Amino acid sequence: MTGPLLTSMSTRHAKRMMVFSGRAHPALAEQIAERMGVGLGPVTLKTFSNGEVYARFGESIRGADVFIVQPICANDDTGVSTNDALMELLVMIDAAVGASAHRVIAVCPWYGYSRQDKKSAPREPISARLVARMLEAAGADRVLAMDLHAGQLQGFFRIPVDHMTALTLLADHIAAIPFEQEVVIVSPDAGRVKLNKRFADRIGADLAILDKERPAQQEARVGRIIGEVEGRTAVILDDIIDTAGTLKVAAEAVLEAGAAQVLAAATHGIFSGRAAENLAAAPLERVVVTDTVMPPNPLPSKVEVLTCAQLLADSMGHIFRNDSVSAVFEGQNHAF
Repeated sequence: MTGPLLTSMSTRHAKRMMVFSGRAHPALAEQIAERMGVGLGPVTLKTFSNGEVYARFGESIRGADVFIVQPICANDDTGVSTNDALMELLVMIDAAVGASAHRVIAVCPWYGYSRQDKKSAPREPISARLVARMLEAAGADRVLAMDLHAGQLQGFFRIPVDHMTALTLLADHIAAIPFEQEVVIVSPDAGRVKLNKRFADRIGADLAILDKERPAQQEARVGRIIGEVEGRTAVILDDIIDTAGTLKVAAEAVLEAGAAQVLAAATHGIFSGRAAENLAAAPLERVVVTDTVMPPNPLPSKVEVLTCAQLLADSMGHIFRNDSVSAVFEGQNHAF
């Protein structure tokens, strides 16, 4: 087949990108779509009176690369829980596969259940692995996630996982703040040392480490601080702030060790449970997070939210064009 007919068919069957949002964080999806120069695709999403989730795409997605933006988190504004968000993502993936999408990419800036990545006691589930299997079974072709709790989570998947990081975004923001004292980056536990060392190197700061233990789930106790924090501005860097109980204890310990002031930075600001009370009571000057999950309303006064929409848009664009995602992050997106 040659000539005008072939040219016409090639034009008609050119690759298409379509971006859809679940109800977990539509504001982030809108920012991503705007930066990519595309509109969010129409989709009907609702929860029946019996709690079941329903999804239907409002236009043909046949042959398109379908990106579904859905962090696995709750959203009080739209009335979805974490589990609703997960189920909604699964049914959207299934609907896209059934509608003959070329590829279905689950964009999960926050990968829910990521902290349940191993057995800490007998007869516990490994829920992070279960979520990976569910996404695969629904028909996702690949998953896009931001700052996974542990790099080993990628090993739960048999499909490609494109890993992004907000550490450069956070580091550049912290570096631009005119502190009067020298800055020291404080790692909340030994598991974060490698990542926090890269963060410290990027802004030209020293590193300190908290000797932390967990007597129970969502509880923390700080034993001692390894490194020099006295007279310095300490920035406690973690991947997640959930109830902020650990952060409160860490900030108090760093201040007692002589720090001039204490700040905190994290990729995922979950802020569940008593987070507002803990943040109010914690001796923190500022808390910087990104919008991988829907920020709470009202936002605690100490909290500053940076958008990761551009990082997500760039990564999605590279996936669509079959380019390297690590190039977006200068090869630093797997620095576990």
